[in-house]
Amino acid sequence: MKLTREQQDILEGKSGETMAKVMETMIRYGELFGADSMVKITGKYNHLVTSFGLKGLASIYTLLDQLIEEAAFSKQQFSVDPRPMDPNVPSSFLQNFVFKKIMYTKQEEYEQQLKKLGVLNDKAYTCTCYMDEVGNTPGQGDILSWSESSAVVYANSVLGARCNRNSGIIDLMGAIVGYVPNFGLLKDEGRKAKWIVEIKTSKKPEAQLLGSAIGMKVMEDVPYVTGLDKWLGVLDDAAKTYLKDFGAATASNGAVGLYHIEGITPEAVQSGRSLIAEGAETYVIDDAELQRVYDSYPVIWKKKDATPKLCFMGCPHMSFEQLVDWTKKIDGELKKAKRKKVAIPTVFTAAPQVLERFQNTRYSAVLKDAGVTVSYICPLMYMNNPLCASMPVITSSNKLRTYTSARYYTDEEILRQITTGGMRS
Repeated sequence: MKLTREQQDILEGKSGETMAKVMETMIRYGELFGADSMVKITGKYNHLVTSFGLKGLASIYTLLDQLIEEAAFSKQQFSVDPRPMDPNVPSSFLQNFVFKKIMYTKQEEYEQQLKKLGVLNDKAYTCTCYMDEVGNTPGQGDILSWSESSAVVYANSVLGARCNRNSGIIDLMGAIVGYVPNFGLLKDEGRKAKWIVEIKTSKKPEAQLLGSAIGMKVMEDVPYVTGLDKWLGVLDDAAKTYLKDFGAATASNGAVGLYHIEGITPEAVQSGRSLIAEGAETYVIDDAELQRVYDSYPVIWKKKDATPKLCFMGCPHMSFEQLVDWTKKIDGELKKAKRKKVAIPTVFTAAPQVLERFQNTRYSAVLKDAGVTVSYICPLMYMNNPLCASMPVITSSNKLRTYTSARYYTDEEILRQITTGGMRS
């Protein structure tokens, strides 16, 4: 790998032995993917995927202690994925025992380590760090060292930043040394689309379902999506919220790190179909194809017709607009059903800063009166508890469906279930 003089000096130990090891780690990581050089991180802040203090990650805590001891702090402050626990989220005595005494026993100590290494603040725990309320929003062309898959695909696609789908702790190593290996989605050729996806649905497709279909088809390749601009219009807050959920599904149901939406995302607006690689394949999505994908999802509940015990919304975390919109919908449907509260315990998750903004509106009291809990928690980390995994949990998140036992329903079906208790046939 071709290194600059500064990079070579770090590798040779002129900034200390620990920093040399960090640089060597990043170089070896890059060489595995054929990187030809190291490039400087230009994003203002970094983002770490590892937010949970699992007892089994002892080697990571030892590593972080060494970094702290050697003053190898992050060159950037960083945000982190959501916390795994929140006392406000419904859970039993036994579930809490597993959370606190078996699973996340190192949470407090780990967060103290993150504070010393450079976490932005005590509220910077969210998978949607790019939200305006949170403030970790990179600009177009910024080079990043992130790992959280839904954040990476959003930064690459909606913001036009450049970041590979790194692994956990590699994201921190990049931030510490200030460089990442130059390969994949950092390069122009790596951002070319190998698939043309034509949207031919009769109505605006469900974001999570459409993202799932594309992710499972193209896997790690870059898709260029046509026909979606008809439904999105312009890249406003509503479109960004849609693409947040769409991208998370492409990244979790497949391994997409970047997509282009014709007429919408910045690179597609600027470069159009020149972003499509020669020989790109075509995938047509119509109503029948979306239904086929939906019907293919396995139901892994022990009792397939069980009554849901919990509903999780917000994986990735909900936007302010989603919180307001869902509050209006729930309030309206409860009045139609002549109910005062939701029929199924429901948790809406969002970034702490987004929740603060929401709580300063009149909608906060409406949602609370409806019996809905709001939380900063990571639903996925909650569902990793074996006692929670055995519960019949519903969601409209395809990411949560993919990684846990939660069962996926469309937004419309979720709304009906939580306001009336009615199950899908």
